[in-house]
Amino acid sequence: MNDIDRMKELIGILNEASRAYYAEDREIMSNFEYDRLYDELTALEEKTGTVLSGSPTTKIGYEAVDELPKETHESPMLSLDKTKEREALRDWLGDKEGLLSWKLDGLTIVLTYNDGKFSKAVTRGNGEVGEVITGNARTFINLPLTIPYKGELILRGEAVISYPDFEKINELIDDVDAKYKNPRNLCSGSVRQLNSEVTAARNVRFYAFSLVKADGVDFDNSRKNQMEFLNTQGFDVVEYHVVNKDDILDRIQYYAEAVTENEIPSDGLVLIYDDIEYGRSLGRTAKFPRDAIAFKWQDEIRETKLTEIEWSPSRTGLINPVAVFEPVELEGTTVKRASVHNVSIVKELELGIGDTITVYKANMIIPQIADNLTRSGNIKIPDSCPACGGSTEIKRLNDTEALYCTNPDCPAKKIKLFSLFVSRDALKIDGFSEATLEKFIAEGYIHEFADIFRLERHKNELCKLDGFGEKSYDNLIKSIDSARTVQLPKLIYSLGILNVGLSNAKIICREFDYDIEKVRHATKEQLSGIDKVGEVIAGSFVDYFADEKHNRELDELLKELTIEVPKLDQSNEAINGKTFVITGSLEHFENRNALKELIESKGGKVSGSVSANTDYLINNDITSNSSKNKKAKELNIPIITEEEFMKLL
Repeated sequence: MNDIDRMKELIGILNEASRAYYAEDREIMSNFEYDRLYDELTALEEKTGTVLSGSPTTKIGYEAVDELPKETHESPMLSLDKTKEREALRDWLGDKEGLLSWKLDGLTIVLTYNDGKFSKAVTRGNGEVGEVITGNARTFINLPLTIPYKGELILRGEAVISYPDFEKINELIDDVDAKYKNPRNLCSGSVRQLNSEVTAARNVRFYAFSLVKADGVDFDNSRKNQMEFLNTQGFDVVEYHVVNKDDILDRIQYYAEAVTENEIPSDGLVLIYDDIEYGRSLGRTAKFPRDAIAFKWQDEIRETKLTEIEWSPSRTGLINPVAVFEPVELEGTTVKRASVHNVSIVKELELGIGDTITVYKANMIIPQIADNLTRSGNIKIPDSCPACGGSTEIKRLNDTEALYCTNPDCPAKKIKLFSLFVSRDALKIDGFSEATLEKFIAEGYIHEFADIFRLERHKNELCKLDGFGEKSYDNLIKSIDSARTVQLPKLIYSLGILNVGLSNAKIICREFDYDIEKVRHATKEQLSGIDKVGEVIAGSFVDYFADEKHNRELDELLKELTIEVPKLDQSNEAINGKTFVITGSLEHFENRNALKELIESKGGKVSGSVSANTDYLINNDITSNSSKNKKAKELNIPIITEEEFMKLL
């Protein structure tokens, strides 16, 4: 293969990995592998003098998705050139002073304040166009909504989720395959939610790292003074230190030692000249500014021997591979396990028992396999489930192979499924640990959901179980009884339908007027036509209720429950029965979801696209040439502002 062909191959691999990571919040290769391939591509481009269209070396970040309003940045947000050599940072700094700070691993956000009040937040997006996430940013737990400075203030920073919060959120997710792989993915999904309630629950923090605009303030040509100014305005600023060529290596070592204890995810450091005008005078390349440079940690890599692959089943039947290897010291801790994520990666690395592998910690925190040096490929993908002995099958989704247990009665599935059923966002029944559920299932007291509400039949036997006396029984029954009245979306979510989360369940139930019979008999066409549902969720939903066993179990469960139906105020004829589409930024509502819920509480419906069935398009910019405005005008559908909508109320 010649150099140009190899470049084409690398571009395809890297762009697919980047799209998965940034636009879909899933990881198909390690950071280590991405960096290795990226560096190979860069070297080939330098060698050949050719940069091909679509090369990731000419792109910045991810493309903004359509689900949030988009906005073009006033000035492009460029990536930084990078190095892994400490001395290269010292050489780059020369005789100047610089600010050395954490390179945080989250989602870059641009904030705007006017007249001392927070007014707008936009994600970095692809560097040219970002997504407007103002309502979500208001929920960041450390973001000042009012500041002393009354002019227009524009700044940049990183939205992040700490490691402790990341672990707490993952602990609430029973299904292994649904757990987030790292804080960055969780943060990205949290910040870009359509429902700011979800963002609020995730403890997102914001750390400022750059001032863009603050007219009328004299910073004496110093970045350090800008950072101090932001701090006086109430912002948490990223930890930084002023450095010169004499002390920069010592300060890098300080960060290297601190990173393992740092609760905020970081994937390196950033060095920028303190002298603002000098930095500006250097200009920029097509992709990089010349006044700053990024430093990525030189991963500490250790060789070890693979001793085992554990296969861990989940409630959906997905069986996750986990690599077990001879213990090694990495970044000051002993490591002996690393998730391999799926069958595709097992095959890619050609893993085999006894193989010599190299391991590292991504961002110096999360253990990963970097490479397999011997590649014996002797790992046998299990044809039976380690929990039940039932047969397994490999399924291919999104170009990724994964192993599943086919036995519907697999005890591992049952424990995970019942754990979801009693969890906080579902039926919320306290007193059911996985260990308790395992006992009850093993003893034959629980076979299906309805059995949980009939445990009183086994009172004598339950009170005799080890570690489960009469007081535990009474508390459990009390919690079970309090769960007998339930909202339909929580009930649907509790069933554990593949791909159906609580937010999807709410959307579906609302569409079918909170009628359980309409919901369970919905067709794939009806469901996929609902905004934010789509064909994958619709297919899972229909497949679930096509199963006679599922319907029988739901019928038994419904005998034990009372479904609470939300009360709608249908007195407003201007809204009741009408269909609205919402587009553009909002002023009177925190986000679109807040306006949507109000419309639905008045008996109206909200759709994602303009059609002949639309009664009103709500858009504060009536004169815009957006596709929705054009469509509404073509169909003679009224375009109204928020103010005009409020008059309808």
